[in-house]
Amino acid sequence: MKKGYLGILTGGGDVPGLNSVIKSVVYRTSQMGIPVLGIKKGWEGLTHLGINGENDDQYIKRLTPSNTRVIDRTGGTILHTSRTNPLHMPKKKIPSHLLRSELQNLQNGDDSYDFTPIVLGHLQRLKINTLISIGGDDTLSYSAHLEKKGFPLIAIPKTMDNDVQNTEYCIGFSTAITRAKELITRQRTTLGSHERIGVFRIFGRDAGFTAFYTGYVTSSRCLIPEYVFDLDRLVQLLVQDKENNPSSYSLVVVSEGATWKGREVLKYGNADPYGHRKKKNVGETLATEISKKTGISTMASDLTYDLRSGDPDSLDRLVSTTFANIAVDLLNDGVSGRMVGIKDGRYASLRIPKSSIGPRKLDVKSLYNKQKYRPNYSGRLGSPILLY
Repeated sequence: MKKGYLGILTGGGDVPGLNSVIKSVVYRTSQMGIPVLGIKKGWEGLTHLGINGENDDQYIKRLTPSNTRVIDRTGGTILHTSRTNPLHMPKKKIPSHLLRSELQNLQNGDDSYDFTPIVLGHLQRLKINTLISIGGDDTLSYSAHLEKKGFPLIAIPKTMDNDVQNTEYCIGFSTAITRAKELITRQRTTLGSHERIGVFRIFGRDAGFTAFYTGYVTSSRCLIPEYVFDLDRLVQLLVQDKENNPSSYSLVVVSEGATWKGREVLKYGNADPYGHRKKKNVGETLATEISKKTGISTMASDLTYDLRSGDPDSLDRLVSTTFANIAVDLLNDGVSGRMVGIKDGRYASLRIPKSSIGPRKLDVKSLYNKQKYRPNYSGRLGSPILLY
């Protein structure tokens, strides 16, 4: 690893386990005599710094074993986060201290600027010679761009959706499933008391891993973006489940990006810096349609922010700690431009995925029962603990 500071940042949505990565990196590098600078608010920390360090305290924090000692016991990220995209900085978010003459060379559209030269300039000024970036598809896509510019870095994947390409696991996923199971288990009592059909909307904008695994561990029907379901067939199954249940209720877990035949996935609001718009609440819409078709009272419940808050479960703590140490090992061995992840059930050094290939998708053919809207439970001998 080069002399100078190691930088570390977290971008995109928070998940449990981020602080475990930060602490593990700091503790490991402190034994090696390598100082660490935490970059606050993700990529914004490297686009909005003052030229001469005027606001360094707002975006830069020196990390030591002393000030990171207990952070792994909590969720979130002590470095804070943002969805800043330095490749496409909108005019309205440009820091006020930049001169118009400086911006002329950065413009890459009518209302967009490429801040990569600004980012590289700040890294040089701060004497950050290597970087660990922690994030999902969007954060990692800019990591890949920065690496192409010759800056040494290692990426670590995190997202509850577990849909980052090239890896089978992302930090935050296990905790999300654990929390979803707990929430559904508690709400079964209300469903049973009122004899309702429950619709649980869960994270999964483009991939169904979260809904699939929640369905797996709760023995529930699950609906995923990878397969457009038949609404009448689903209603039939849920009514049968309710009739066969001594407590007279049934439930289904639905990904936020799932939909049924004849329905278009509706979006609203302005796109974020990476081009994503929010999707209309499929849970509430689906619950209404089920009630119309059956006359049975339904309950729509959102399993969203509860899944990403609080401390990580044991698996996410274990994976976060290991990912962090592998990242330091790689940098110490002179390796850069790679992502730490899981391949064939094992820890691995992997290619940082290109943003153009999109999110990883659930293998419907081998994992999903399209007739029952459930996971396939058979034929798992020889599979890793976390199914592909």
